[in-house]
Amino acid sequence: MSDAPPFDVLVDRATRGDLPALEALMPIVYGELRRLAAHYLRGERPGQTLQPTALVHEAYLKLLKDRPERWQNRAHFSAIAAHAMRQILIERARARDALKRGGGAPRVTFDEGLPAAAAERPIDMVALDAALDRLAALDAGQARIVELRFFGGLSIEETAETMGISPATVKRHWAVARAWLARELESA
Repeated sequence: MSDAPPFDVLVDRATRGDLPALEALMPIVYGELRRLAAHYLRGERPGQTLQPTALVHEAYLKLLKDRPERWQNRAHFSAIAAHAMRQILIERARARDALKRGGGAPRVTFDEGLPAAAAERPIDMVALDAALDRLAALDAGQARIVELRFFGGLSIEETAETMGISPATVKRHWAVARAWLARELESA
């Protein structure tokens, strides 16, 4: 058994300016980000160019800019980390889509005679981001649940703890939000 203080204790100490606590917190943060990134990228389509380590490094840098001494506890950190990963993944998707649309290269028309690839439909991250923004306008809580579960890789229980609501409420809102998003993404 480890004698290291738990995450929330380290966060509390770091917010009070305890530099050794902040130094002890950083490897834990890095490990937590690796867990979240691996969980998220496991569900990505084959051929994804973003590796978990690259996502972790980008999220880690983004989180350090946010000043770790402002984190309140593990739940608050998880919410911030999920949001950071969402931003990174959306930025990557937008850049990839820009390149797909020519990225400055000459445009060519689609040849109707070419066979279409009938692979499973990957998630359009940019469309998902826009749909999440629309959902947030209707129900910010449901949008936050999607962000924590989808981008943050949190379980029902972890999401409930992060949001301060019951797991049953998370399950209900998660089901409603997924159905709403599926409808929105199909019509996009």
